[in-house]
Amino acid sequence: MTAQRTLFVGVHEHTLDGKGRLILPSGFRSQLASGAYVTALDSCVGILPVDEFAGTAERLRAQVGTEEVDINALRSFAAQADFVVPDGQGRMRILPHLRAAARLERKVIVTGMIRRIEIWNPGRWAEVQAVGPERLADAITHGRGIASA
Repeated sequence: MTAQRTLFVGVHEHTLDGKGRLILPSGFRSQLASGAYVTALDSCVGILPVDEFAGTAERLRAQVGTEEVDINALRSFAAQADFVVPDGQGRMRILPHLRAAARLERKVIVTGMIRRIEIWNPGRWAEVQAVGPERLADAITHGRGIASA
């Protein structure tokens, strides 16, 4: 029997506490109990399970080796990341530089992004979501990325 991969899905409204910690949605906690990497992504903060972070790091490293990606991109990816194990209440710290990069304040949107979790500023999330349904309809119509029935 093959191991089943966790898929992160859904949208959750949450808050960061005074120390910049996020209480993970209950459905995500067990998958991250042994730890995850928190890092900056495009306009948001990502929480990546260890295997997903390692895979991304390896792909970047390989692309640096073939000169598809500048080595400074790999340096930035590694330097920004923070390994975090959730505490007994399911809280994970989000470092100040990551909160600043994503413009996170007290209220945040936590979304499942299949292989990772994303934490968004609500205003930025609204902008992303404004085009999401149209892009999904286009993907379905043109059979890109979604299996047809």
